[in-house]
Amino acid sequence: MRRGIVGRDEVFDRAWQLLSQPGPVLLEGPAGIGKTELWRALVAQAAQAGWLVLSCAPTEAESELPYAALADLLRPLADRVAALPRPQRVAAEVVLLSGDAHEAVDVRVVGAATRSLLEAATAANTHPAVLVAVDDAPWLDRPSERALRYALRRVTGLATLVSRRRGPGAPGDVPLGLDEGRNGDPVGRVEVPPLDVGALHHVLRDQLGATLSRPMLVRVAREADGNPLLAIEVVRAVQRLPRQPAPGDDLPVAASMHHLLADVLAGLPLASRAAVRLAALLTVPTLADLAAAEVSAAALDAPEEAGLIVVTPTGVRFTHPVYAAAVRAGIPPGVRRRLHRQLADLLTDPDERARHLALCATDPDPVVADTLAAAAARWHSRGAPDLAAELHDRAGQLTPADDRVRLGHRRLAAARCRFDSGDFPAARQAAEAVASEFDGDVRAESLLLRAVVAWSGGEAARVAVDNGTRALAAARPDSALAGRIHAHLAVFDDRTEAAREHAEAAATLLDGRHDDHDLLAAALVLLFFQEVRLGQAPRTDLLDRALTLEGDEPAWLASTVPAIWWKSIDDAERARRRLHRMLGRAEARGDEPLQHELLSHLGEAELLAGRWDEAERHITAARELGDQLGTGLVGETWLAGLLDAHRGRLAEATRVAESGLRLADELDDDWCRRIHQQLAGFVALSAGRMEEAASAYTSLAATIDANGLVEPLAMRFEPDWIEACVAVGDLDRAAAVLERLTARHRRLPRPWTTLGSARARALLDSATGVDPGEALDALTVARDAVPPDVLPLDRARCLLVAGIVHRRSRRKLPARQALEGALAEFTAIGAAAFADRARAELARVGGRPPTPRHLTATEERVAQLAARGRTNRAIADELFISPKTVEANLARIYRKLSISTRAELGAAMSRADAQA
Repeated sequence: MRRGIVGRDEVFDRAWQLLSQPGPVLLEGPAGIGKTELWRALVAQAAQAGWLVLSCAPTEAESELPYAALADLLRPLADRVAALPRPQRVAAEVVLLSGDAHEAVDVRVVGAATRSLLEAATAANTHPAVLVAVDDAPWLDRPSERALRYALRRVTGLATLVSRRRGPGAPGDVPLGLDEGRNGDPVGRVEVPPLDVGALHHVLRDQLGATLSRPMLVRVAREADGNPLLAIEVVRAVQRLPRQPAPGDDLPVAASMHHLLADVLAGLPLASRAAVRLAALLTVPTLADLAAAEVSAAALDAPEEAGLIVVTPTGVRFTHPVYAAAVRAGIPPGVRRRLHRQLADLLTDPDERARHLALCATDPDPVVADTLAAAAARWHSRGAPDLAAELHDRAGQLTPADDRVRLGHRRLAAARCRFDSGDFPAARQAAEAVASEFDGDVRAESLLLRAVVAWSGGEAARVAVDNGTRALAAARPDSALAGRIHAHLAVFDDRTEAAREHAEAAATLLDGRHDDHDLLAAALVLLFFQEVRLGQAPRTDLLDRALTLEGDEPAWLASTVPAIWWKSIDDAERARRRLHRMLGRAEARGDEPLQHELLSHLGEAELLAGRWDEAERHITAARELGDQLGTGLVGETWLAGLLDAHRGRLAEATRVAESGLRLADELDDDWCRRIHQQLAGFVALSAGRMEEAASAYTSLAATIDANGLVEPLAMRFEPDWIEACVAVGDLDRAAAVLERLTARHRRLPRPWTTLGSARARALLDSATGVDPGEALDALTVARDAVPPDVLPLDRARCLLVAGIVHRRSRRKLPARQALEGALAEFTAIGAAAFADRARAELARVGGRPPTPRHLTATEERVAQLAARGRTNRAIADELFISPKTVEANLARIYRKLSISTRAELGAAMSRADAQA
């Protein structure tokens, strides 16, 4: 028998075995069954085994104390806080009360800090295992619960032990989302069973010093249904009877713990009963606070003797959480309010005082309302927006009805807190209610919040635009508030000219207002962006000013737009730097929606740059995160399909394009339609289905034009459209599309328009009977102007087109050389479909395989040295090139000579020397 867990050896062994396996362990049972004792025994066993134990045991009273439980759990990791990124370090210090926070803490950053600390603990390998143990999980304060839920779903390698009460009214879901972990490990459920008669005998003897007769013990066990806490109270009730019950007498009813404790409380002296009630109402009942409430030390003796409480040198704790809950439930409402008022008048902690004021006030009171609003602001700044929302609501209830300004702002503050806590449905309902009851700026602010909720919560874009437009109508036209609304509408509105007008208005109204410099920066970026989309010359001075204004903190409203711009002009490195910098900040803050957006942009940037393994890594991460966030996976799936198409996995890409187009029709979403029309065209082109490709690109152009997009920055489709039109003989349309492409290039020259225009001109000249010599020369110049690490697929496609045009002109040698170069470059980046096309074109060229005399000068020199047995490093040193360049040259040499080994290379070079 293990000490402290009488009759629990079997269930203890099962729970301990589960803790040593992957997956969390959940202890369940009714109140008083002994879950906490079993939990404590398991935690003690883990500590004895050398595990790092991170534990908390919240109580009902502490459930309204932000981060009380999390502070207990993370305290053993306090020495690791200094190594956290600054936002997480500040958040952890707020949780642990180890620093003075002078800035607001985002609730997501607390979750990120918790995750980082747990990951550091598991990575340190200084203990056999790391155990996170939470007793009575339903009593976790909500900020702690949210942070732990976030971290435990993401950190691997932890042992997790959680207990919860199971019974009528208890939640049925698994606490802390432990059944939603990313590894999918099953939850080990351990039901704590009733104690048998023998075990109850030991419990009653140890706790009460009572030795009952066997018949009485059996009756007590049956009456308490094996619940040790109920059994203890039944025996206490029996001991208070004037005589022992006869065999035929009823025992005191054990159906309600509250009923049994009511008798205990009724038997206490009045002073002791008041002391127990005050202790039950305090979050942390200290002797100092009780003494301030005129509770004498003697008043605590009787409840301690009755087994209700334990008095420590500094405070009081109830021997079981059920006792405190039962005491609170038994206090009449009027008495309870009076006690709360008494505590509010004597407590010095402003937050604890505010909690008691909120519970005792019944009528509007401006002073109390101001106190609660100030406490709500403090809680919000400490990363507890959901608790702050309730205090703001209570402050609103206590605000005099004729004080419309304060009432409106407090209700609006409550709605914002619910949005910040991630409760979008509650924020939506609260914002709509405020908008319907107030006018002026309060109505405008609430409608703007409603628009932001719609945009952030995945509602249709028109909902955000409609509410933003209504907000604008409620605001004064020349106000900063109107400027802020315009800035948001510049993002929400997909109509290019309308978005430009909103951005311009925002920039005008916010210019010179220091408090809104982040939104001014966003407005300037959006104005720049929308002007470009309308075909106007890029005013890069707007972008430069915006980047100066934002400093190190990009405004969330348009933070990715500069990277989108740099992607569109093929400045992949600059886009990559900004996206990675923002991703690091988003990870430090636990901002997963922004992480998801940034990963998607990084995936597209690396896809365009030909770094497809990197692209796949980012796209996969975006899909995993999008699945957790419930984004719908539209953009991530499209990107994955586009990557599949580039790699030649055309069947998979076709399925993505077809399902995406169906979804676009269902949602009537033009963005979704555009990206999947582009994918459908590219897949068809890659597969050689040129009529289908031409049709898809024609539809895409119509969609773009219908939206007023003169310069659709992310859509680079005209060169492929021209290629498809030439292939099906629609030369007039090809010529018209080339004019469209040329106009885009004149407005905004970019590497892709340079390469695409040259490629398209060579194809069209060849198809229309024009001597392609000049176009081929221009194609060579264009390819040479674009560095090899910029658009490697487009550069390789230039060689493919050159080979096709040379073949059609019956120039076999340059055709073969261009096509072999294209094949080598397609193979190097993994463009399987285009590599197949290059092979097919090579087969159409015919003729004998090339001899070494068709090698370039560098290739021939590399081949000669390799044939003599030189290593790659020796060749590199002799020719003043890098070993990677040597490898690339050898790969091309092997393909040109149709060989695969250095031995074959030696023979081939010997034959060449003999022929010479």
